[in-house]
Amino acid sequence: MERGSAQIKYSIPEEVRAGSVVGNVAKDLGLDISSLEKRQIRIVSETDDTRFKVNQNNGVLYVHKNVDREELCGSNSPCLQNLKLVADNPMEIHYVVIEIIDVNDNKPSFQEAEKRWEISESTLPGKRLQMPSARDPDVGSNTVRVYHLNNNEYFSIQIRERGEDKIPFLVLQKALDREKRSEHKLILTAADGGNPPKSGTLNVTITVLDSNDNNPIFSQEVYSVTVPENVKINTRIVTVNATDLDDGVNGDIEYFFGSELDSKLYDMFSLDKNSGKILVKGQIDFENADVFKLDVHASDKGQPPMSTDCMVIVKVLDENDNKPKIDVTSLSKTISEDSKPGTVVSLISVSDQDSGLNGKVICSLSENAPFDLKPSYQDNMYSLVLKQHLNREAVSHYDITITATDCGQPPLSTYKILSIGVSDVNDNAPEFLQNPIEIYLTENNLPGNPIFSVSASDKDLNENAALTYHLAPDEVTRLKIAAYLNINSENGQISALKSFDFETLKTFQFHVVATDSGTPSLSSNVTVNVFILDQNDNPPVILYPVSSNGSAEGVEEIPRNVNAGHLVTKVRAYDADIGYNGWLLFSLQEVTDHSLFGLDRYTGQIRTLRSFTETDEAEHKLVILVKDNGNVSLSATATVIVKLVEPKEAFAASDVKNAAKADEEDNVTFYLMITLGSVSVLFVISIIVLIAMQCSKSTDYTSKYLQETNYDGTLCHSIQYRSGDKRYMLVGPRMSIGSTIVPGSRANTLVLPDRRRTSEEVSTKLN
Repeated sequence: MERGSAQIKYSIPEEVRAGSVVGNVAKDLGLDISSLEKRQIRIVSETDDTRFKVNQNNGVLYVHKNVDREELCGSNSPCLQNLKLVADNPMEIHYVVIEIIDVNDNKPSFQEAEKRWEISESTLPGKRLQMPSARDPDVGSNTVRVYHLNNNEYFSIQIRERGEDKIPFLVLQKALDREKRSEHKLILTAADGGNPPKSGTLNVTITVLDSNDNNPIFSQEVYSVTVPENVKINTRIVTVNATDLDDGVNGDIEYFFGSELDSKLYDMFSLDKNSGKILVKGQIDFENADVFKLDVHASDKGQPPMSTDCMVIVKVLDENDNKPKIDVTSLSKTISEDSKPGTVVSLISVSDQDSGLNGKVICSLSENAPFDLKPSYQDNMYSLVLKQHLNREAVSHYDITITATDCGQPPLSTYKILSIGVSDVNDNAPEFLQNPIEIYLTENNLPGNPIFSVSASDKDLNENAALTYHLAPDEVTRLKIAAYLNINSENGQISALKSFDFETLKTFQFHVVATDSGTPSLSSNVTVNVFILDQNDNPPVILYPVSSNGSAEGVEEIPRNVNAGHLVTKVRAYDADIGYNGWLLFSLQEVTDHSLFGLDRYTGQIRTLRSFTETDEAEHKLVILVKDNGNVSLSATATVIVKLVEPKEAFAASDVKNAAKADEEDNVTFYLMITLGSVSVLFVISIIVLIAMQCSKSTDYTSKYLQETNYDGTLCHSIQYRSGDKRYMLVGPRMSIGSTIVPGSRANTLVLPDRRRTSEEVSTKLN
């Protein structure tokens, strides 16, 4: 055994018994023998690997079937068997070369059992007769080395070497005398150089004839020609020529192939016996044979005929007539998308039966593939490796075209498609289509009913894309979301556990977390802003006159001499709702004399319509109806008793009344200040939130706020803002207890026409 830098080489004799040890590849390759139970050593060579096996227990490479060197390699030497070994877990690739050593298991043999010659008695000593060569499939010293001739006084044997072949010639030692001996029986023995040597014999019969004493002579002893493979049938490759000094039939020459030729050659070539032309008869393939040796005999027609011989060597030129062959050993049909660059995917070997540049192969890959071919230290071996990071979400499958092209002219190519799938890893977090999300929920909703659904998507597959949802605790506001909301973990449907009250809670925020089922899992969250929309669920509250036993009643005394337009009193009221639901209107439900008093429907001011006369009654009862502008309006009533007094009495009563009224108004003012302060704070907070939300949206969504006072008596206010090409106005009571403008709400909103689009009409949108 010898170990090179690239492979391990062993040598074994042929015909070794099955089970014989070639070598311990595990030990020689430096593999841990104790770990062989977990590792498999496989032979993956293209050659017939059934003659050799690897013992998986101890790593011994042994002979499995009979090894015949002549069957494997013919007459080629040395006889090498290349094995490719793959060791698993982790994968390693090694190469083993086994040299088959020839043994002397074949003896020399002649194609014929007997050779007969006819020689004229006039033949001079020194005449040489070419004898058939013996064939021995062994090589080296085990092939034919010597020829022996049995003892006789007329003939001897002479060996001439033509290349690696040894040609025996029978040499006449002394002149023949037919009258003394007309026939000679000889035995030609061929022996190889084995130990012990083996031999074969040929019986030679020499018949002595008269006359014709000149042999034909070839113009060349050896003819050498070159022809391309795949040459056309009947193409002339060479013409042999021999001459004879004799006249007549003794000088007429015929040509024929030697009988010792391989029978296959008769199917490849033909010889014209008269002209000596050698023609192509069969298909010449360089890959089957690159040289042919033809024995040609020339014989005259004398009695007995005389002959001579020559050698014709036909060399075949290779043509590029074989496409390269691609052999792929796939380690895996899929590769994980998180595989590192340099990961080996497949082993690729290429081959071409042609020679020279025609057999030199260049291998390449299709463009735009994240893989590369790396050549191995062994010729025509490549590794397909990953050259960059993969992303299954971008490309989940690759069909890689491997192209093998030889260097012939014109070049020939072979294509092979290798399909590689990309397996998924959990490298994508769930994604929400919109963040943040705004929900508008009308107050007084039914507990337990769904209010909204959130949905996220994940670019991964299977478990890596299976999502669950849950509510995240709000660490900032400390709001216990779980007490208000519930979420279905499978579909993201959100249900309200409580009924919301706009007057108590106008807006809140929570977070929903979507988590995939990968390992480790990935998650993302979305912010959900909930805006409670107002309903008309609060009736107006009368601030003046003062409520008593569920009704509001007050008494006003005025002098009889007041003029028309005199302010009798002012009915004050507020509504906890917002917008139209809190916009109050006043009307006279009952009045003693319609000609005396008038009521401003917006301010609640009661004024005289004319001067009083002596015939007018001294006391008048006015019932005022206060109602809001909700879809189903709510209302309250107030009663004002107006008493007419003489001017002096009115002046005296005025002092007392003013004192009492001052106290009352002080109390009312105190409550109004508290209410106004609360509303103002909530209003400022709402404006800040609304501005922040508007700024976070797209640049074409701008907001402009203009605060203006519309009505004094109803304690109302309005806010104008712009969104896109529309203008909106929020309307609500300025002093409503606990009221707040809801940012982004369309409820209680007037849609105003854009000044840039004067042709549009004012539209009112109420939810």
